[in-house]
Amino acid sequence: MNKVVSRREFLKTSGGVALFIGISGLLPQMIACKNNKEVQKLLKKHQLTAWVKLAEDGQITIYNPAAEMGQGSMTSLSAIFAEEMDADWSKVSVEFSPQESEIYGSDKWSPNNKVMLSAGSRVTYGYYSIMRQAGAQARYILMNSIAEHWQVPIKELSTANGEVINRRDNKRIGYGEIIPYLYMPDKLPEFSESEFKDPKNYRFIGLDLPRVDIPAKVKGTAQFAIDIQLPEMLYGVLERGSLHGARPNLNNESEILALSGVLKLVPFDYAIGIIAESLDQALAAKKLLNISWSEAPASGFNSQDCYKKYEKIASEKSAGKVITNEGNINSAIKSAGKTFSVDFKNDYVYHAQMEPLNAVVQVGTDGNSAEVWVGSQQGFDSKLGVPSYLGIPAENVKINLQYLGGGFGRRSMTDFVLEGTGLAREVAPRPVKLIWTREDDVSYGAYRPLTLQRLKASTDAQGKITGFSHCVVGDGGNLVASGIQIDYYDIPNKYAEWREVSEGIRLKHWRSVGHAPNKFAIECMIDEIATYFKKDPADFRRILLAKSPRALATLDKAISMCDWYSTIADNHAKGIAFLERSGTLSTGICEISVDRKTGIISVHRFWSASDAGIVIQPDNVKAQMEGGILMGISSVLKEQLTIVNGRVQQSNFNNYEILQMSDIPDSVETAIIESREPPRGVGESGTPLVACAIANAFLKLTGKHLRHLPFTPERVLNALNS
Repeated sequence: MNKVVSRREFLKTSGGVALFIGISGLLPQMIACKNNKEVQKLLKKHQLTAWVKLAEDGQITIYNPAAEMGQGSMTSLSAIFAEEMDADWSKVSVEFSPQESEIYGSDKWSPNNKVMLSAGSRVTYGYYSIMRQAGAQARYILMNSIAEHWQVPIKELSTANGEVINRRDNKRIGYGEIIPYLYMPDKLPEFSESEFKDPKNYRFIGLDLPRVDIPAKVKGTAQFAIDIQLPEMLYGVLERGSLHGARPNLNNESEILALSGVLKLVPFDYAIGIIAESLDQALAAKKLLNISWSEAPASGFNSQDCYKKYEKIASEKSAGKVITNEGNINSAIKSAGKTFSVDFKNDYVYHAQMEPLNAVVQVGTDGNSAEVWVGSQQGFDSKLGVPSYLGIPAENVKINLQYLGGGFGRRSMTDFVLEGTGLAREVAPRPVKLIWTREDDVSYGAYRPLTLQRLKASTDAQGKITGFSHCVVGDGGNLVASGIQIDYYDIPNKYAEWREVSEGIRLKHWRSVGHAPNKFAIECMIDEIATYFKKDPADFRRILLAKSPRALATLDKAISMCDWYSTIADNHAKGIAFLERSGTLSTGICEISVDRKTGIISVHRFWSASDAGIVIQPDNVKAQMEGGILMGISSVLKEQLTIVNGRVQQSNFNNYEILQMSDIPDSVETAIIESREPPRGVGESGTPLVACAIANAFLKLTGKHLRHLPFTPERVLNALNS
């Protein structure tokens, strides 16, 4: 195009400009074209990405690289960009970016790879520096272009609310009006910390902006993957059984194929797939499948009987994988004035996300291309495994990211996407919408692992902790070992290890991963030691956190919020817990009561105080903490998934209970400690506070211990009667 007209002439006659930005910010490239297909073609050709698009009327479109599953990423990431760009927020819209990890990825998940993954509470942390740099460079291009056009030094210019201003004569021009004069320098500056906007001038960061995704969700116009309707779309379901890993043998194939609307049966190693003209026809056929199932590694496994085996594994002399080894734990225990040894247990937990798993997939007629519509938390492969599954180039796969109706880690798996791809390949080019029923997801889900944890601690005669040992037995590596560290506590000798055991059960990250069971065990052990030495649990932690002022500040704030030292009603007690998750430091305190006849624990109030570094949107952080705490209460008091002879016993919410509205606390209060540290994750930091705080309140109220999650009424009664 440069041979026909000059770049400037082309820009003048175009209908809009896209500023294409690379991983570290804007690259010296601009594309202007009325035809969006041509823009996409050039985007692909140059291997660039558009973080922002600027229109002549001043409208700004910012591209969000993260999943939006209610955590507010579409608002927080665009706010960071808009802050440094000095945009007019009333003219900002936000769209999902293309799923191209080399361009849109962050290295905060994997130092050697750019990854698009909305998990681990790392979205804001992962993109904070990227969005700041990109926004600042977009602003620089606009200022530099006008400096060239007005023939003034760029130092005389400033920006405010979507305008470039000449401070000398107050001459102003809107961002959209700059398009005809855009000038791209050969090299863009990399901005240092001191060159970014002064926090005292923030207009978006630290303030409560209306979330951009809420209006459409309230009106019902927000599009989730399950809403997708395509011409000639078919429907797919799978029968996977309830024994994980068992292989199927279909006994009535001809009978099923003769059913109305059924087009094809697709065998998988672990399931039988059905493709039909309608979802009702597919589900009706599924009920009539006659399948013989093989044995599997999970055969014979009983989740409530396995703990005896795990206890033996924890007692073995040979060590597992060492996670932490500071000081000399053996010497600390040998020289201790007092030693403690306690086992803690936790059962499997199901994700229980609201929107059923689903994906729409269309494979090209020649099998050499595919397009996917899905609500995904993305992954280490931004194309979700589809290219390798089909054996085609990654550039031939397009992922259309949709809103997610809940994730909690489950939607960072790609199993349901690949199942839909396998079905769509059989009927290409007709698209297929694969839907998991709730029963599918409960019985053949991927759960937070079951574990046994053996903790040992040593103290001197006055109760000062001199050593702390933590052995976790379970399957899943980091799924069970995360959160095992106690870096913030001043304990000279620390040791932690993981001992592997596999039962053939499908596992996955669940909100806060290993932190919930691990912090439950750690914080309960801290209270047990404090109680033995007749020390107040809050005061006991204050000593342990004395060398960690940021952590201590959360403790003091939570204590102040709940009036910790005051007298409360009979049959009520408060429990406390401190932890770190995703870099956020939090203290949680709850007030509970116990019905000693039924064994039902009621949580009346919950307080939390957190230091999450720089907070982009305070109200959203509070909402994340509140939601995490309520989800924690649900998992601690209600949620239990059990397995007998390798088969999941629960099937739906009638026998896998979750927290009801009538069960929630009277109040959940959250506080944010002001901080200038880089932003950290909050989406998962509230959940693991709950189990330990409730158990510690129970210990204070009854003098009895709760050491097995969940705290079912039966277990509570057993503890009371022990």
